[in-house]
Amino acid sequence: MPSFDIVSEIDWQEVDNAINQAIKEIQGRYDFKGSKSEIKWDKKEVSLLGDDDYKMNAMKDILQTKLHRRGIDIKSFKFEKPEPAGGNMQRQKITIQQGIEREIAKDIIKLIKDSKLKVQAQVIDDKVRVTSKSIDELQATMAQIRGANLSIPLQFNNMRS
Repeated sequence: MPSFDIVSEIDWQEVDNAINQAIKEIQGRYDFKGSKSEIKWDKKEVSLLGDDDYKMNAMKDILQTKLHRRGIDIKSFKFEKPEPAGGNMQRQKITIQQGIEREIAKDIIKLIKDSKLKVQAQVIDDKVRVTSKSIDELQATMAQIRGANLSIPLQFNNMRS
């Protein structure tokens, strides 16, 4: 029976490249000379450390620009509020979301069921598998999900006929 998977994945190599480019740009910019501002990345979360609001916003903009140019959807990154880090410094944590959470998976399944298409959807780990007897129904389901405004970026893979 034809099927496909709905997933939310990130290309980690591109994230690494984008963060390294942002770090290099911050080190070379004139307005950051003599500043203690920095970007740290530990493979799960990014943290921005800046002297003031201006530098925090500039670092955030630089990082988002580099991520976007590398084809990474900004929806995958959850920006938390900046917090004091001591010594007049500020820290902002950015968590990277990979996989589909249970609540969002339930929303996707509800969206599919409300579409009245003859497909079945089920949650498997951190992805949603959609099956049907007709490939046309699966393609209509893909179009429906692309049109929905969900809080995470989605990809379709593992299409089997």
